[in-house]
Amino acid sequence: MIILDKSIKEQFAIFCKTNNISDMQIAIKYFSIFGGLDIQIDTSKSILELIETNILNNYNHLRSEINHLTGGYHVEHAILSGIALGDRKTTNAFKRAHVSFEEGMKCVDSLYEKEIIDIDSSEHFLVGKRNDSKVAKKLLFANPFLRFWFAFVSPIYKGIKEGNYEEFKTKFQNRESDFSDFIFEELALSFIKNNFSDDPIKQHGQYWDEKIQIPLVAKTVSNKTLVGFCKHSDNKVKKSELNKFLEDIKEEGISADIIVIFSKNGFSTELKNMKNENLKLFTIKSLKALVQ
Repeated sequence: MIILDKSIKEQFAIFCKTNNISDMQIAIKYFSIFGGLDIQIDTSKSILELIETNILNNYNHLRSEINHLTGGYHVEHAILSGIALGDRKTTNAFKRAHVSFEEGMKCVDSLYEKEIIDIDSSEHFLVGKRNDSKVAKKLLFANPFLRFWFAFVSPIYKGIKEGNYEEFKTKFQNRESDFSDFIFEELALSFIKNNFSDDPIKQHGQYWDEKIQIPLVAKTVSNKTLVGFCKHSDNKVKKSELNKFLEDIKEEGISADIIVIFSKNGFSTELKNMKNENLKLFTIKSLKALVQ
């Protein structure tokens, strides 16, 4: 069964508890594929082995369930693949699907009503910017599994249907290393929403325009502006990366009271020594708070 009626935080908590996962690196890696799919998995096995056993070998059943959810329309599936494979902006998803903006938005409205996707707008006013109607909206999948399906399975279904998984394995291995990045950002945003108890968050989201994307923006109850970024790589975040981020937001005319950084593998000693009330540093382990 595919779960559609839970938030990303709720899905992540269910996934970790169902599969008894306490290591957040493992949790995010597997959640990016199987999150929102109501099954138990053995994380001692490789991702590819589990995908083959639980998804590819069950292609016909899962395709039937997904078609029941979406209606099975070719154009809508093309747009969903455009979202899954791109930067989630409406305009770029429509280009990938080779549909006009008007036709694309009709499909988006339909998919939104079916709760397959959500529509996300840049939170300009949270960082003191005027809303720009020219900035494309972004589209979010209801759960990670659907994003995975439309990124790697749906576009090459013919081979998978015939039991040939080689093309899938090649495409997935080429993108596996960065496929969890967006899920990491989503969970970091959920963490911010739920874990600033001293000065709670009253509104949060992301900011983007043609020049910059800021994955974490928020306003606290005391009206402080929070901005931040995530790094989901094997390298520690260095002071130079913070300085580059500060330069970028300054050029954009954005000022912040609090800077937040989430890192998969921690921070340089120099950066850790800078940590204070206005610079908050979190590692992937911090996300365990979403499960507790």
